[in-house]
Amino acid sequence: MSELVMVIEDEKEIRDLLKYNLEREGFRVATAADGEQGLQQIFASRPAAVVLDLMLPGRSGLEILREVREEPATHDLPVLVLTARGAEMDKLLGFEHGADDYLTKPFSPRELIARLRALLRRSQPVKNDTSITRGTLKLESHSREATVAGVRLTLTPREFDLLVFLARHPGRVVSRDELLRKVWGYDYVGETRTVDVHVRRLRMKLGEEARLIETVTGAGYKFLALERETAS
Repeated sequence: MSELVMVIEDEKEIRDLLKYNLEREGFRVATAADGEQGLQQIFASRPAAVVLDLMLPGRSGLEILREVREEPATHDLPVLVLTARGAEMDKLLGFEHGADDYLTKPFSPRELIARLRALLRRSQPVKNDTSITRGTLKLESHSREATVAGVRLTLTPREFDLLVFLARHPGRVVSRDELLRKVWGYDYVGETRTVDVHVRRLRMKLGEEARLIETVTGAGYKFLALERETAS
């Protein structure tokens, strides 16, 4: 069965455009015109991904993001947010609340579908059973689970990918631009603060192991190389 995408957008023209293009690409599509209805449908239908406008009647997109990330059943649901042109603060707030990606209106339906497919690929478990252990942090690629001292972390798909990439390159300084290219999969021109937001969220969730991600002023980030660490 084809994957279900939930579109929450109050502008009918954009909602219809998304529905048409997504269905043409083989997705099933459910739509909602306001935040309250959209949130109810997310929990009722459990879509594979959500395309979410931030400016909505009823409940804002940020409120929806917060509830989705707080609920265990949907905490890792891929969410692509739509923002107004030039509204950088909206983008950063979206990432702070757990968005995986964003597009600025007006946008290309082709680009939206490409980014959505990338999010869906990243959210799927991998076939090979690989794990990384750094201190008390353990990352399981096959199940896309991260734990610290045996306690499971609640990470978004993008946060998990970022953490895995850093953990696979201990001791190496990785620039924000490189992270955008290799974790996000494309360039965000002038949007390197996106990386900072995600790293800040990761550190909060890592708790005692936040020390593993070091900031290298003017250069980027470095994952701490420990004396005892394993990868398999």
